[in-house]
Amino acid sequence: MTQQASLFKRFLTYQKERYPFAGYFFLIGSFSFSAIAYSRICRGLTEFVSPDKFFVCIFNTVTLFFILRILDEFKDHEDDQKYRPYLPVPRGLISLHELKYIGLFTLALQLLVTVVFFPKMLLLLAMVYGYLFFMSNEFFVKKWLKQNQFWYVTSHMLIIPLVDVFASGFDWLLDKATVPVGLAFFFAVSFMNGIVLEIGRKIKAPEQEEKGVLSYTFQLGTKHAVVFWIFILFLTLLLAAAASYYAGHSAGTYLALIAVFLVCSFPAFLFLNKQTARYGKLIEYSSALWTFAMYLILGGIPMLLSLWR
Repeated sequence: MTQQASLFKRFLTYQKERYPFAGYFFLIGSFSFSAIAYSRICRGLTEFVSPDKFFVCIFNTVTLFFILRILDEFKDHEDDQKYRPYLPVPRGLISLHELKYIGLFTLALQLLVTVVFFPKMLLLLAMVYGYLFFMSNEFFVKKWLKQNQFWYVTSHMLIIPLVDVFASGFDWLLDKATVPVGLAFFFAVSFMNGIVLEIGRKIKAPEQEEKGVLSYTFQLGTKHAVVFWIFILFLTLLLAAAASYYAGHSAGTYLALIAVFLVCSFPAFLFLNKQTARYGKLIEYSSALWTFAMYLILGGIPMLLSLWR
């Protein structure tokens, strides 16, 4: 598809490749539901927030990550042109100029919806905007961050718990309640989930390695990268157990966490035994499954069971 096609058609193709809204709506919707649900469970509440709060929350969180996607297009443009010419922007499907105005329009919609429905949320939204600004500018130390991968990943993954703070605010902030202690562990799980996803999608089989494209198997070596991923998974398990404790979850929750850990870590051992693209992809899928499961186990499922009763 060339730039002669309508912007709408080109944008549809772009989002399918870079930010499929249908999938992200489901994933981030679950993320938002669980953040609010966990906050309410910690406060001893058995009912969920009103539908208008939930839908505004989902709209804002889905579009926040979409804006992040657009900002990354600008941030990574030079490297994409050099090493990933097959991506939508380098190949000319859509321009950065067009994406800039799409992003500004999305931001304006966010502000309008928030001001009209829940203006109290503007402070938390501004906090996320501020972090996005610094993040998109590599905190004005781009060269240093590129040379220090640990701090690069850490600084970029902090956006996830920050969006979590915003999402959970649709409970505690709008209810003028004290922030539950357990949320600190829930936010920590969110941060670690981001690390799990980041490492998991960059564990590559030898034939998948691309020049100029970071992979942890290339940077750390196959064994170290995979063992490190399992270690991060285990740390997240411990944090999830602490979050479960503060939410007052039953013993079944801890068993579920252990079961998910065993299932999700299994592809890593397959990859260590045989480094194929298939097993590498299974680690990436397991990372997504782990993240999804953590949110559901900690907040989503307990709240749904409470509503069912």
